[in-house]
Amino acid sequence: MADNTQANCTHDCSTCGANCSHRKEPGSLLAPPNPNSKIGKVIAVVSGKGGVGKSMVTSLLAVEMNRRGYKTAILDADITGPSIPKAFGLKPGNVDASNEGIFPVRTKTGIEVMSVNLLLDDETSPVVWRGPIISGTVKQFWSDVIWGDIDIMFIDMPPGTGDVTLTTFQSLPLDGIIIVTSPQELVSVIVEKAINMANLMKVPVLGIVENMSYVLCPDCGKKIEIFGKSSADEIAKKFGFPVLGRLPLDPKLASMCDLGTVELAPDGLLSAAAASIEPK
Repeated sequence: MADNTQANCTHDCSTCGANCSHRKEPGSLLAPPNPNSKIGKVIAVVSGKGGVGKSMVTSLLAVEMNRRGYKTAILDADITGPSIPKAFGLKPGNVDASNEGIFPVRTKTGIEVMSVNLLLDDETSPVVWRGPIISGTVKQFWSDVIWGDIDIMFIDMPPGTGDVTLTTFQSLPLDGIIIVTSPQELVSVIVEKAINMANLMKVPVLGIVENMSYVLCPDCGKKIEIFGKSSADEIAKKFGFPVLGRLPLDPKLASMCDLGTVELAPDGLLSAAAASIEPK
């Protein structure tokens, strides 16, 4: 009987289990950085769903690491819902470029930022792009931006486990991810999806940061769990990584992000998370 393996070949070895003479192992999918960039640690901040404060956690982590003396950057991969420029008070129209690439915008305290909102004529203009273009933009932010010497880069991911998350996990040299969650039971279920995706893609999960964990009573200082009992410890124990921090539901922090003054946030809000990623 004739062997039909070659006749039926799709030339996509990643989807084929046949051990034939034409088989070629796929090369690395990592996108090269800009030749003028030297980037140390790369940490993605991920959430299973929107609305849990992922961008605020990203901003606070960058502020904390910058205060510790590390050259820090944020790549805003949430292309259709960018929040980072607003948190730092950055406006469109300040992006410079050369023949070798484009330059990130620097915040008041020296954090380097690149976001699609910095490239738009109007920051309120919607980005109505299909998935492949959005994913390609994230790769361009890595390869076409002249980041310079960076000790730690944070990637503010879009919520969920879609195209951009897959592209980032495959194309950027991630040292780990931090997952942002909140106490609601529904969120904890979705968090497990993000964890399982990270495990599938062999990306290390460094730990969980729980946002909106509690409210401090202004009269007695008691912690009130308005969204119910936290499940962060249970999830962390199940998967074998730590809870790196718990942030309160604090109107002052939210206001700082709205006003573009997140760099004025108090010290030590995410000290344990910062310590887990601090270069040794």
